[in-house]
Amino acid sequence: MPLSAPVNRALRHRRAITAEAYLREDGLWDIEARLTDTKPRDIALAGGGVRPIGQPLHDLWLRVTIDLRMNVVDAEACSDWVPYPDHCDTIGPAYRQLIGLNLMKGFRKAVRERLGGVAGCTHLTELAGILPTTAIQAFAGDVFKIRDGASDDSNPEPPYQLHGCHALHFEGEVVRQFYPRWYGHQPKPRARADAPAASPPQSPQAIAGDDGVASRQSTGTSG
Repeated sequence: MPLSAPVNRALRHRRAITAEAYLREDGLWDIEARLTDTKPRDIALAGGGVRPIGQPLHDLWLRVTIDLRMNVVDAEACSDWVPYPDHCDTIGPAYRQLIGLNLMKGFRKAVRERLGGVAGCTHLTELAGILPTTAIQAFAGDVFKIRDGASDDSNPEPPYQLHGCHALHFEGEVVRQFYPRWYGHQPKPRARADAPAASPPQSPQAIAGDDGVASRQSTGTSG
């Protein structure tokens, strides 16, 4: 265990969150997240009945389809297991409101404004918050350029991940060793999912379509 050894304790709740990204045959990307809540005991539900051990309290899914500029062109949500059936699980269509947003342009703020509180499901709205960084990880190497040789002058912008965390700041040892061209570079404002910003950089190969996969641009507008 990487954390320090805990005191004696008993498991009372487990929340599992997974996220996966898929490149579709039409050139768009699906970013799909799932949240599951379970307990190591039978659960007496406030709405009546008992949820036996092994059955989840929550099992929720959220998927957005994005183009190469991270515009959301489709979205859907479903709630397979909820504490109040026929109530909690009716909110899925509200998450169509994610269509037209951009994962890197004020996405989390827009999600809170459109689907916060009683306008949405607390857990689905929380789950939406991991979509931007999941998409960034998926695009790394395929859409975003992440490697850059010292003699490569074809790209005037640094690889996307640089100066995005403490290990990769422009004055750091990692940049000095592995990205010497950008060591000491003066950073520009970065795109953020929780505040308006410029579109993230893209590789020319990805925009043109690589390996015969045609790229499609969103017909929606960015948020």
